[in-house]
Amino acid sequence: MKILWEWIQRGYLRIIAPIGDFLVRKRVNPNTITTVGTLCSITAGVIYATGHIMTAGWVLGLTALFDVLDGTVARRTGRSTLFGAFYDSTLDRVADGAVLGGLAIFFARNHLHHLIPSWAGTPMVGVTLLGIIGTFLTSYTRARAESLGIDAKVGIMQRPERVTLLSAPQAFFGLVFNGWVLIAIVLLLSVTAWITAIQRIAFVYHATKDLPPEQLDQMRSAPRYTPDQSQVAIAGDGHPRKTLGGAAPR
Repeated sequence: MKILWEWIQRGYLRIIAPIGDFLVRKRVNPNTITTVGTLCSITAGVIYATGHIMTAGWVLGLTALFDVLDGTVARRTGRSTLFGAFYDSTLDRVADGAVLGGLAIFFARNHLHHLIPSWAGTPMVGVTLLGIIGTFLTSYTRARAESLGIDAKVGIMQRPERVTLLSAPQAFFGLVFNGWVLIAIVLLLSVTAWITAIQRIAFVYHATKDLPPEQLDQMRSAPRYTPDQSQVAIAGDGHPRKTLGGAAPR
């Protein structure tokens, strides 16, 4: 499965390479690409809520394009910044919430459009809400681990796979089999999101359980970077960027 996914990723990168080259030549701001991608996700969420599942799948598919291009353009134009990484991660949470929130509204309105089995509407609202919480937990657990100096990028469901599952099957199949394909995917995403969060919690537990108390205290009390006016420069795009020696990846 991992080999297949890597093969799909390589093929996708080759396909979008000309678009990346164009954006690099035009010096498009990476934060602009991130913003447009998020707007596509929000739009897809609205379309999901209205019940046009196939259309929403195609619109959401654009998100994968922007998710790759913003980082690629940032690196190739030398515009990778700490703020860019923060901005990208923040808007990813907006996008996740918008898409799953749209699906929750879709299931909640099933009594009006009857597009899935009548008994499935309310239970699937609950499943989708659990998926939103689980998705946010996967992000939070990794970010909190990184604040302790631990790289917790583990788990069975990362964001690229999540976006793919929320877009490709819907784009091609819509509500085929009376909506059971969509129901199965939302169930899968909700369950795997929680499993991924638990995996990351377990990873951090095992990484820290044998550390001496003084090292744990040092990790908890590690200084946080707080810029003042002398450490912040306003870039040409109007966003504050830290004037540090190196640029962080997006």
